[in-house]
Amino acid sequence: MSLSQLISRAQEGVHAIEVSVEVLITNGLPSLSIVGLPETAVKESKDRVRCALINSHFDFPTRRITINLAPADLPKQGGRFDLAIALGILAASGQVPKAALAEYEFVGELALGGGLRPVQAILPMSLACHKSRRKLICPAQNANDAALVSDATVFAANSLLQVCEHLNGINNLSCAEPPAWSSTLSTMPDMADIQGQAHAKRAMEIAAAGGHSLLMLGPPGTGKTMLSSRLPGILPVMSEEEALETAAISSIAGHPLKPGNWKLRPFRTPHHTASAAALVGGGSNPRPGEISLAHNGIMFLDELPEFNRNVLEVLREPLESGQIIISRAAKQAQFPAAFQLIAAMNPCPCGYLGDEQGNCHCTDDQIQRYRHKISGPLMDRIDLHIEVPRLPVSMLRKSDASTNEPSELIRKRVEQARNTQNQRNIRINARMNNKDVERLCPLSEADHELLETAITQLGLSMRAYHKILKLARTIADLDCSNNIQSQHLSEAISYRQLDRSSIRA
Repeated sequence: MSLSQLISRAQEGVHAIEVSVEVLITNGLPSLSIVGLPETAVKESKDRVRCALINSHFDFPTRRITINLAPADLPKQGGRFDLAIALGILAASGQVPKAALAEYEFVGELALGGGLRPVQAILPMSLACHKSRRKLICPAQNANDAALVSDATVFAANSLLQVCEHLNGINNLSCAEPPAWSSTLSTMPDMADIQGQAHAKRAMEIAAAGGHSLLMLGPPGTGKTMLSSRLPGILPVMSEEEALETAAISSIAGHPLKPGNWKLRPFRTPHHTASAAALVGGGSNPRPGEISLAHNGIMFLDELPEFNRNVLEVLREPLESGQIIISRAAKQAQFPAAFQLIAAMNPCPCGYLGDEQGNCHCTDDQIQRYRHKISGPLMDRIDLHIEVPRLPVSMLRKSDASTNEPSELIRKRVEQARNTQNQRNIRINARMNNKDVERLCPLSEADHELLETAITQLGLSMRAYHKILKLARTIADLDCSNNIQSQHLSEAISYRQLDRSSIRA
């Protein structure tokens, strides 16, 4: 009887759960069985492992082989356990030293010829492996992504034979180096390209500085989509911790990582035909949706009322909590979803309500039905509501330097405001809780009366009350003011004019 044990990782949501791969070889009729709740792809690994060992010129034991993947109640999926199973058999049969396995974790799918193929969700595994103070051996195609974790030791291997030579001390594997970070902010669409719309640009700057959600209302062709596409260019790059969180979600979803730009904030633009599952995630084995792929970044919803109302309603909880929990009969998965919502819509079905040329022919009933597609509770959760009006044709030939600031200058003010927020509260203003608002957003008696009057006249909720205070705090931060002044509060109130009653006018 001979027993070996080594460590691999299973995927559960955004977590990489430690799996102990135990291999026992005993006398008896030749067989190979895998226990520990393996799914079909894991059960099939026995054939891949057998062929890989034989084609790599190792001896495959002609005895009874039992492989246990512990913990037994955790479902095991995919081909990620192939490498660990093969090494466990080699260690139990004395072809690889058992002592050499303790300091490593192993992940990789085996080809029949003994080569290593890449697996999904490598970044969460690398993070968990580093926290466990072990070294990771993985396929060469995954190594650069895994090496993004600071101070992690990642060895890249092309084949099972290379891994065995490393463990036997013959030829050491090379350590993977993290890819160089190269910012492409300078090549992104520039805010200076947009003529006029000073009010909308100001709102975009405030939204970027505090991480606030924003709704733009205006006729077709006024620049709503152009403004949204330029928001990533005025946002600060992600910290390493934020970038790793976002990259881990992309890794789980199977999306290729662009190593040179991995600190840029994601910008997701789902089409209005997207389903609720596409936005929040789902499946029998839950996978992240658009709101999780936009974590620490932006999700832009163009033509907001064209989305199914049931689809829009699923955004309400993650907008407040910054996470989404997907429940299934067999399991429950939690994904982060701290995204910034930017939305655009027309004022009516044809888009020309209020147009000076009188092009709108929509009836009141059509306009009412169109705007009712956005519920009051969802509108209540959007921080800024602005109008983006049609510009005079003469403005298209003018260039006003005072309103055509480049994104670089705006980004510097946004970075300064965010640094102020992080030093004061370790989080951006949009993520402040009610206690933070009470502590960090004091008002004078006159300003309190102004805010209470606005809440009463606009028919706003207590949630909107706190959102106005957060917005005023962001405007004060952009103004480098320690306290919220009357002009800051007045400007914050002005961004709620499209709320509840007037949106249904």
